Amino acid sequence: MLSSHLALPREGHLEQAFHIFAYLKEHHNAAMVFDPTEWNIPQGDFVKQDWNYSIYGCDGLEVDLPDDMPKPLGNMMRMHVYVDSDHAGDEITRRSRTGFVVFLNGAPIYWFSKRQTSCETSTFGSEFIAMKTACDYVKGLRYKLRMMGIAVPEPTYIYGDNQSVLANTGNPGSTLKKKSSAVAYHFVREGCVRDEWRTDYINTHFNVADLFTKPSHYRVVPNDGVTSRVYFTM
Repeated sequence: MLSSHLALPREGHLEQAFHIFAYLKEHHNAAMVFDPTEWNIPQGDFVKQDWNYSIYGCDGLEVDLPDDMPKPLGNMMRMHVYVDSDHAGDEITRRSRTGFVVFLNGAPIYWFSKRQTSCETSTFGSEFIAMKTACDYVKGLRYKLRMMGIAVPEPTYIYGDNQSVLANTGNPGSTLKKKSSAVAYHFVREGCVRDEWRTDYINTHFNVADLFTKPSHYRVVPNDGVTSRVYFTM
């Protein structure tokens, strides 16, 4: 978050930079473990929906893959994501912040924290923009993995903590009349129809992406997919 003040840094920003270095010095023995163990889907989560009678047609949509895509080799890789948004968290512009983290077979491979480009008037709007941003990255990552010959046969499993957003992304019968969120709405839903990803609810206290949306975070959040690891922020 300090990178957003590079154009006009103040003394307080330098103090926060020193605070970061002090944190790294204190926790220099910490390590990130990349475990190839396959992540297991919790029972009852990510149930496949029937989209045959949705507005997308009985035939639905299919993933468009090139004919020259290499044949998958090795073990299957399972991807899951945590996504969150801090509504109107910026005290100056009141823009929200998007945060998400991507796990591949239980190992964190990518995390994202960035202020949104527009000001959303509702929590629903900011959370939907965050969901769309995460899905946009997942779509590109899945394509890259497949072009490298890595088997990704299953959809990406995306956790969020806003039940209104999840009800609108995974429910074939839902409708959205708010035009400003319509593009993100249909982008995420079409990915669900193609089974590129599925969405489900997770309690805020267990949503790892919450760490990437707040400037200060004092909770220790266990990742229920990898019970032996604990995530911190300063």
